[in-house]
Amino acid sequence: MEDRELIQAAAKAMENAYAPYSHFQVGAALETENGRIFTGCNVENASFGATNCAERTAVFKAVSEGERKFRKIAIVGGPQGVWTEAVFPCGICRQVMSEFCSPDFSVILGKPDGTIYRYSLKELNPGAFTAEDMSC
Repeated sequence: MEDRELIQAAAKAMENAYAPYSHFQVGAALETENGRIFTGCNVENASFGATNCAERTAVFKAVSEGERKFRKIAIVGGPQGVWTEAVFPCGICRQVMSEFCSPDFSVILGKPDGTIYRYSLKELNPGAFTAEDMSC
């Protein structure tokens, strides 16, 4: 899928966000190696630690359906559900992506004016803790 299409899928997913506390809605669209698209939105909880980000929602949906190889993810978001600027993934989401994605996995951030930013996971999460760091 083209990056712009993936960004639009993320924007559509943002509409489903449940963000009554932060009022900041986020949408993500994850493309697997075989071209399947999994979307996610942020789902907040009064117990903030139970909140789940859009990126992790998309990854967990894909993993729960047997997918383990991913090509890229697009992320959009903004206050009150109005997509305004490029939105970077939080540290926990970067760590989850590091579990399932290669260092060259593409993280695509878009702005409503059509501007697209592309980063590799390694650029966004240098020195990620991975299974290779485990001494089990």
